[in-house]
Amino acid sequence: MSSSLQDFLYIIASVLFIYGLKMLGKAESARRGNLVSAVGMLLAVFTVLLTKGINWIWLVVALIIGTAIGLLAARRVQMTQMPEMVALFNGLGGLASLLVGWIEFHDGPKGDLFSTLTIGLAIVIGGVTFSGSMIAFAKLSGRMNGKPILFKNQQLYNGGILAGLVLGIILMLLLPKGLGYLFMILLILTSLVFGVLGVIPIGGADMPIVISLLNSYSGLAASMAGFALNNNVLIVAGSLVGASGLILTQIMCKAMNRSLANVLFSGFGSGEVSSSQQSIEGEMKAISAEDAFYILEAAQRVIVVPGYGMAVAQAQHAVRELAQLLEQNGAEVNYAIHPVAGRMPGHMNVLLAEANVPYEQLVEPDDVNPTMDNVDVAIVIGANDVVNPAAREEKASPLYGMPIINVDEARNVFVLKRGKGTGFSGVENPLFYKPNTRMLYGDAKDSLTKLVSEFKEALS
Repeated sequence: MSSSLQDFLYIIASVLFIYGLKMLGKAESARRGNLVSAVGMLLAVFTVLLTKGINWIWLVVALIIGTAIGLLAARRVQMTQMPEMVALFNGLGGLASLLVGWIEFHDGPKGDLFSTLTIGLAIVIGGVTFSGSMIAFAKLSGRMNGKPILFKNQQLYNGGILAGLVLGIILMLLLPKGLGYLFMILLILTSLVFGVLGVIPIGGADMPIVISLLNSYSGLAASMAGFALNNNVLIVAGSLVGASGLILTQIMCKAMNRSLANVLFSGFGSGEVSSSQQSIEGEMKAISAEDAFYILEAAQRVIVVPGYGMAVAQAQHAVRELAQLLEQNGAEVNYAIHPVAGRMPGHMNVLLAEANVPYEQLVEPDDVNPTMDNVDVAIVIGANDVVNPAAREEKASPLYGMPIINVDEARNVFVLKRGKGTGFSGVENPLFYKPNTRMLYGDAKDSLTKLVSEFKEALS
């Protein structure tokens, strides 16, 4: 393949990446955007392999194996497992960049400092992304405790390891190949350790931000690998992923009114609560599905606030069915989606899209909060921190200042929970004790199914 044809195909692939990424910005075009980007990646991969003279047989075999694994994963993975799957994909992307850097250095330093520097950065960022993503995967999948893991002088140790990584890259650049190779191996091991230590202090409530950040890391690692390989399309693709991941991370931080440094180093959710959080007066008042039905039957405006509990119960289809029955009964139904609800960015949107909830019914907190006092019933399904009024009222609360969905201002609030425990952050929620709040205990899907049955019986 001529270099001019190769560059032309790379340009087409890059355009498809950019156009596909733009389409991902809107819910109604996101699926097509994902397909467009996938076509661009397929074109880029074929161009690279054909340029390198790879045998067609091996190319087809690799394509079949990869397609089979992808299809199997897509069909078998539940929607509730999507966050850990994204974490796994981020980690594999980082591992690929690490291996590219390793192979490039093994074949011999390029002679110029820039190429060797990019190899070192691909190794370090790829290693941090891989091990950090594996910890995120373990936390999200329940294979390890989701709470922050803290120890004395943790930040000091992390700072020392980071300084060691910088020194290792410098030595790898300056020393002869034999010693440089030794420092490269140490660099790989240290980056893996740093990835683990960087993620274990982060609690489950902050996982949407961590997922976004690790996604950005995987893009940056791929971009560095592109510089090391002198591959333009890999540089473009990695830069797009890195930049979009950083932007999304900033959006998530803004949604929680916290800085990235606070997310990474505060140990939020470690279980330490203020005295004000421990002394909430009142009691949680339970309600049955039958009594909840009578209130919903008279409601004219209903807001549904989904959270991770909806994902765990796989209750999105029951939510959609209840909403349709409410609409048949004359009620207006909308879904208030907080940016950090769930365990990854857009988690609730994906679940509701699976249940064919119309995009126009999804609203952001800023759109619904000003008129929340006109809402007859707010149904909170497994969400906790994103509706916690302590974020608005209690200066001593760890959540204070975080923008929330003000469901406590609705005329009635139904909270669907399995029990009386706190959310992932470990912060008690005064909403549960409000006079207009009733707790509908049990599995969210079962509770919603009972409500659906009551409506069907009344409408028949």
